[in-house]
Amino acid sequence: MEKEREPLQAWKERVEQELDRVVAFWMEHSHDREHGGFFTCLGRDGQVYDDLKYVWLQGRQVWMYCHLYRKFERFHHSELLDTAKAGGEFLLRYARVAPPGKKCAFVLTRDGRPVKVQRTIFSECFYTMAMNELWRVTGEARYQSEAVEMMDQIVHWVREDPEGLGRPQLPGAPATEPMAVPMMLLYLAQQLGENEDELASKYEELGDWCAQRILQHVQRDGQAVLENVSDSGQELSGCLGRHQNPGHALEAGWFLLRHATRKGDLQLRAHVIDKFLLLPFRSGWDPDHGGLFYFQDVDELCPTQLEWAMKLWWPHSEAMIAFLMGYSDSGDPALLHLFYQVAEYTFRQFRDPEYGEWFGYLNQEGKVALTIKGGPFKGCFHVPRCLAMCEEMLGALLSRLAPDAGSPPAIPARPDAE
Repeated sequence: MEKEREPLQAWKERVEQELDRVVAFWMEHSHDREHGGFFTCLGRDGQVYDDLKYVWLQGRQVWMYCHLYRKFERFHHSELLDTAKAGGEFLLRYARVAPPGKKCAFVLTRDGRPVKVQRTIFSECFYTMAMNELWRVTGEARYQSEAVEMMDQIVHWVREDPEGLGRPQLPGAPATEPMAVPMMLLYLAQQLGENEDELASKYEELGDWCAQRILQHVQRDGQAVLENVSDSGQELSGCLGRHQNPGHALEAGWFLLRHATRKGDLQLRAHVIDKFLLLPFRSGWDPDHGGLFYFQDVDELCPTQLEWAMKLWWPHSEAMIAFLMGYSDSGDPALLHLFYQVAEYTFRQFRDPEYGEWFGYLNQEGKVALTIKGGPFKGCFHVPRCLAMCEEMLGALLSRLAPDAGSPPAIPARPDAE
C-alpha cells in the first residue's frame, strides 16, 4: 500500500505547489484595479502587451477564482473574492451587447466598449459559468438569475432557433454539429445542477441529449472520434469530416465520465474510457517527441491547419484530468500510468520555472514557440482548473489508501475487468 501511496503523494504535493504558483501569477499581473475585470494578454513575465478584454476569458477567470475560493481553504480570502466580484460586475455592465441584452461580445476594450461579437455560444457559456459560481460564493440571487436566464437563452439557440446567433444557413454549407456545442451544454448543465436538485432535474433531459450528441462523434465502427459530424450523426466529407482533435476528445471524455457517474451507468463509463480516453490518446500521442498533436486527419492525410503538429497547453491539461478521473472511477492501473506519462511531459515542457504559469504553445519537438502566458485564447482557466481538479482527486485517492481510514470502499473496477 505504501508503494502505491508514494507516487500519488508526490504528485499531489507537486500539483498543489504548482497551483499556488499559477494563481499567484494571475493575481500579481492580471487584475485591472481601475476598470475591473482582467488583463489576459500577458507576456512571459506578466507584462501586459494588449489591454483588450475577451469576454470568455473574463468569465473563465471569475469562475476560476470563485471555484478556488469555494473549494480550497487556502484560497478562501477576501482578495480573491473581491477581485472575482469586480470581474463579475464588469461583465454585468458591459458583456451583453447584441441584440440588446442578449448576445455577449467576444472582445471589449479595457473600459468595456464592444469591439467584436462572434456568431457562437461560447462567450455566453462562460458568462453563465461565472454568474453561477458567483452566486455560489456570495449568495446574491441576481447572479443566479443572470446565469439561469442566459442558460435558457443558449439552450434556445442550440435546440430551437439559432437565428439569434446571426449565422445564416448558406446553401453550400453542410448542416454540421461541432462536438464543442453539446460538450459545453453538458458542462453547463453539470455546473448549474451541482448540489441543486431543482436545476439538476430541470436540465436532466438536456444532459442526456448532450451526452447522446457527443457519443455520435464516435465514427468509423468505433475506431475514431471525429470533431464534426452531420446533424443526424453521419460522417461528413472532406477535411471538415476527417478532422480530429485528440485533446478535445479527452476533455469530452471526462465530461462524459461525470455524466456516467451521475447516472450510475457503468456500461457508459467503460465505453467512454475506451473511446474518449484510450482511443484519442493512442492516435494522438506523438511517438517521436511525446505530447499530443493538436489536430489530426483520420485518414492520415496532411491536415490543413498550420499548427496541427504543435503541442498546446490545454489538451495536456484535459488529458491529465481525464486519465486521473478515469482511474479514480474505474481502478484501471493503465489509466494511472497514462496520467503519470502525460503529467511528466506536461510539467517538463510547459511549466515555466522562472516566471511562473505555463507556456501555451510548443512546436512538435516540445520547444517553446510563443513565450506569451496569455492571449485571446489562453487565460486563467485550463491550467489552474486542471491543477485544482487533480489535487482534489489525488487527495481523495490518498484518503482511500490511508492506514487509519478503516476499511474504505475499494476503487470500483471496470465492468469488464477480471
